[in-house]
Amino acid sequence: MSGASVFRSAQPARDVDPALPVIPTSLVEVDVVQRWRDGVPGAVPVFEGEAGPDLAAAAEPFDVDVAVLQAVGATAAAGDVRALPLPAGGVGWVVGVGSGEPVKWRSAGAALARALRERLGEAAESEDEIGDFGDASDADYLQIRLPDNVDRDVVSALTLGLALGGYRFRVTAKPAPPRLRKVLLVAPEGADQAALGEQVRRTRELAAATALARDLANAPSNIKDPAWFTGVAAELAADVENLTAAVRDEKWLADNGFGGILAVGGGSARPPRLLELTYQPQDARGPHLVLVGKGITFDTGGISIKPAEGMHLMRTDMSGGAAVISALLTIARLGLPVRVTGLVPSAENHVSGSAYRPGDVVRHYGGTTTEVSNTDAEGRMVLADAVAYAVDRLEPDLLVDVATLTGAMKVALGLRTGGLFATDDELADRIREAGERVGEAWWRMPLLEDHAEDVKGQLADVKQTPPGPGGITAALFLREFTDGLRWAHLDIAGPARADKDYAEVVSGGTGFAARSLVELAANLSE
Repeated sequence: MSGASVFRSAQPARDVDPALPVIPTSLVEVDVVQRWRDGVPGAVPVFEGEAGPDLAAAAEPFDVDVAVLQAVGATAAAGDVRALPLPAGGVGWVVGVGSGEPVKWRSAGAALARALRERLGEAAESEDEIGDFGDASDADYLQIRLPDNVDRDVVSALTLGLALGGYRFRVTAKPAPPRLRKVLLVAPEGADQAALGEQVRRTRELAAATALARDLANAPSNIKDPAWFTGVAAELAADVENLTAAVRDEKWLADNGFGGILAVGGGSARPPRLLELTYQPQDARGPHLVLVGKGITFDTGGISIKPAEGMHLMRTDMSGGAAVISALLTIARLGLPVRVTGLVPSAENHVSGSAYRPGDVVRHYGGTTTEVSNTDAEGRMVLADAVAYAVDRLEPDLLVDVATLTGAMKVALGLRTGGLFATDDELADRIREAGERVGEAWWRMPLLEDHAEDVKGQLADVKQTPPGPGGITAALFLREFTDGLRWAHLDIAGPARADKDYAEVVSGGTGFAARSLVELAANLSE
């Protein structure tokens, strides 16, 4: 088929720029063990007791007085990390976990990872400071004492925090800074080490999905054009069993009537692409799930140009596509027994003499026409093509799209919660509950039928930006292309990017939604 290919490159696409960090980013290894090890830096949780923080229990493993913890200001506040000087030399760590709920352990793990990263950085600048960690060979190791009542939820939350809290992405010619490489979780006597270990391994795969989505979002757009973005995904997929990738170029898109993707990408010298990832294990059961992710590798707004302030952040406008790519890779690595297809329409929305215009009428895949009124509403244009293609060619049972779509959703829900639209309650509940299990918050928004007629066009079949509440009307626009299928739309304009660290999130691209999509697929396979 002209323009369609499975990516096989002798020179990996992610190595185009030698200064670009290796993608995917390496994450800390986490193992469950049963023995506390001498000579390895250790950390102990501080719980909130009836009379305040239980400093005595935290001091006991280090053989120090409570006064030492008091002197360094140790508390039980979740994520409060303090270093302790130890009698035998070196340093230990105490970290607050509040009353011990899993969410507190996630914050604790992330805070520990950041504290160790900072101390390792200091040690790299002065070899003398490596003594704070014990032997230099152990400087990138840590062991953490787990509580007697540890369960899978606690271990999962802690692992997620440890794996993602110390994440960093920098484009630099300097050597990579030292990092925390391995954490040993020391289980209490009688704990099911095998079960806890399995939970750690699964959680680390979820963390890897988030980290890869962050990598792709953070990559600068002078490197990350549609060909690079989809090519990296295809290359990574080539190494995963039962997962195949096809990248369709602009000629294929034109031959097959993808007018929305071509219109949005028409203003750029870097042509658009459509990525299709197919995961079909032999033991597949349950519904066929199709995931569609917006892949705008840079968004100027086109002729309806954005303000200069903040435009540099539009390198993350492909975060929905990154979430879909990361989810498919993780679903396949986990070997989940469910058929999943991922579609990522990718384009660069630029300004030039060939850019699409307000007032244009665009014909999408399948023939539906859209009256364009704002070229900065480009995400729904490319998603409409991909959704229509999925309905026509892929025979899905469930369809979920993910996009940094509307500023209205940031106003409605802020920067830490995703907007969830769905055509039925059962699907909405599945997504919301999946998010709860993996630490991502979703809030269901209404598909208000009072605004359904506003989407109908006068010059064309539908209006691109109908009047009314922007997040809702954008969802209603996309619903026009679903042909009545069970469908959910996830607007991640708020939580896809962070301007500061919190819990396991770091500033920059957050990788939000990747874990929820994996957990949704896992739930469907049960």
